[in-house]
Amino acid sequence: MDKTRVLIMGAAGRDFHVFNTYFRGNPRYQVVAFTATQIPDIDGRKYPAELAGDLYPNGIPIESEDRLAELIKEHDVHQVVFAYSDLSHVDVMHKASIVLAAGADYRLVGPKHTMIKSSKPVVAVCAIRTGCGKSQTTRAVAKALQEMGKKVVAIRHPMPYGDLARQKCQRFATYADLDLHECTIEEREEYEPHIDNNIVVYAGVDYETIIRQAEQEADVILWDGGNNDFSFYVPDLNIVVVDPHRPGHEIQFHPGETNLRMADVIVINKMETASAENIRTVRENIKKFNPRATVIEAASPVSVGNPETIIGKRVLVIEDGPTLTHGHMTYGAGVVAAEKYGVGEIVEAKPFAVGSIKTTYDKYTHLSVILPAMGYGAKQVRDMEETIRRAECDAVVSATPIDLTRVLKVDKPMVRVKYDLQEIGYPTLKDVLVKFK
Repeated sequence: MDKTRVLIMGAAGRDFHVFNTYFRGNPRYQVVAFTATQIPDIDGRKYPAELAGDLYPNGIPIESEDRLAELIKEHDVHQVVFAYSDLSHVDVMHKASIVLAAGADYRLVGPKHTMIKSSKPVVAVCAIRTGCGKSQTTRAVAKALQEMGKKVVAIRHPMPYGDLARQKCQRFATYADLDLHECTIEEREEYEPHIDNNIVVYAGVDYETIIRQAEQEADVILWDGGNNDFSFYVPDLNIVVVDPHRPGHEIQFHPGETNLRMADVIVINKMETASAENIRTVRENIKKFNPRATVIEAASPVSVGNPETIIGKRVLVIEDGPTLTHGHMTYGAGVVAAEKYGVGEIVEAKPFAVGSIKTTYDKYTHLSVILPAMGYGAKQVRDMEETIRRAECDAVVSATPIDLTRVLKVDKPMVRVKYDLQEIGYPTLKDVLVKFK
């Protein structure tokens, strides 16, 4: 029987996981290529033979998604698998239309075929969009489990933007580990807060290998999801964060709606800065689409060190990159903090952008005022530094989850915005985590 020829659309994350869990070693299929998007400079590589398995001795090419229709015809592709996250339902079907018009079938591979079962309890923290406040929720869950006396090991959604073979299974326990693995700013944003809280973090490419190693040192596995993707592991408790600043997005984006429908617990975050009308819309959608879920209400109040540095001053605001790009937010915690502490003016960043940062503004046209923390490689770090240097401002407000001065050379005073989850009323996270005592 002829093999079904498959192309997997991805962004260096779920695409590799779908391949590893469903297609690798499966003689019925031949994966002819991956396509890549969202992340700069990840196409033009190969998924290496040492990860691809015996059926792919030459590895698998990773091409730009811009060539999708051309690749389908060039490789006589029978099926295209969509395998990345945080696209609107409309955009997902636009992709489908390109695929169908080129002559191939369009497919999604779901939890049954991609979730791996762990020998240890798994708490998954996911979201309906990038930028909902999943990171502070994950930290709060980890703290609650630690206070129960549990050894928590976090496994982070993949961000393998370098040498894929070397990144098969990565373990981070210290800042030195971040340097050893040459982590990007985006990776550091996700790993450093866990390290600061004495949580070991695993990440990489092969999540079967990762979970088996993590199990050796954990009482509880904490799945720290990325974008609005669903868990790579079968969760014993599935916590999903929603954002009342974007009401309705919980049912308009893929796979965010999947997360909403699968959730055991839904955290409505940022309630202290959202309108009553928007909160009501989110509550109504939860009641309609997942009435069985336990709902926790929460705030994410912001604070800064040395507020006198920015009061009345002209400031440049840096926000978490994916929140602004994939998440399509025009502002984040940095703007909230700037307004809270009474800055004189938020300086528009776009006119000072250079190189890859300018390219980011060209691609994400909803951005202009705020500077996204784009640090996917050494060149972007240099472009970030030059953009900040050129900015005509008195100080910088940084709302990324890390101390950017550890990776950037900044010639202006910088204040760091911090934000933690603050539960409102009952139930609380401890109430829903009591089953793990």
